[in-house]
Amino acid sequence: MKLHYVVGSPNCRKVHAVVNHLGLAEEIEVEWLDFFEGGTRTAQFAQLNPNTMVPGLRDGDFVLWESNAIMQYLADRSPDETLLPRDPRRRADVVRWQCWELAHYNKALGVLSFETIAKPGFMGAEPDAGLVAWSKQELSRFAAVLDRHMATRTCAVGDTITIADYSLAHLEGFKEQVPFDWSAYPHLNAYYERMRAVPHWAKTAPPSREAIGRRPSPAPRTLAGAW
Repeated sequence: MKLHYVVGSPNCRKVHAVVNHLGLAEEIEVEWLDFFEGGTRTAQFAQLNPNTMVPGLRDGDFVLWESNAIMQYLADRSPDETLLPRDPRRRADVVRWQCWELAHYNKALGVLSFETIAKPGFMGAEPDAGLVAWSKQELSRFAAVLDRHMATRTCAVGDTITIADYSLAHLEGFKEQVPFDWSAYPHLNAYYERMRAVPHWAKTAPPSREAIGRRPSPAPRTLAGAW
């Protein structure tokens, strides 16, 4: 299998965490793309993913994009059912939280992160005040949902980490940087602290701010050689 990857991409990080969790790092070949040099916008990459976004996975003649779908595919290939249970109800619960983070919680946090961190920090652009206000309002609404859910549990579903947790936590690197008051969500904050301490997740963090978006040099052949 080959994974197309941009260092520091939150969506790549959540796939990377699953790879680490399943012990697949030696088996996954990596195509490192340089975001700033247009690595995701080449005709070759567009054939793999017409959205020109990472990650993208090739397994023989099978091509898959969308990070949550890749996470599910990798988990389903493993005999270990902890990341993605086979039981229909528990599996649906995991998928439900993955859908929720995409459609609501991390959509809001992602827009806020892009407008207030990525734009001024990496693109030399000013934030859109309207989008900042909208994302803050949405984030306050959905952060409360996650905070209530985590009040009596340590993981999103069941008692062990699933792919729902890696999906929910994939923007944790931006959490403390965005202009948002997290003090009203103690259970959510404790959940993030627990996820930050999970080795499989922690090992996906870029080695430095300067490395974000850049092709490593030298570029390791597999994820086992990644920082």
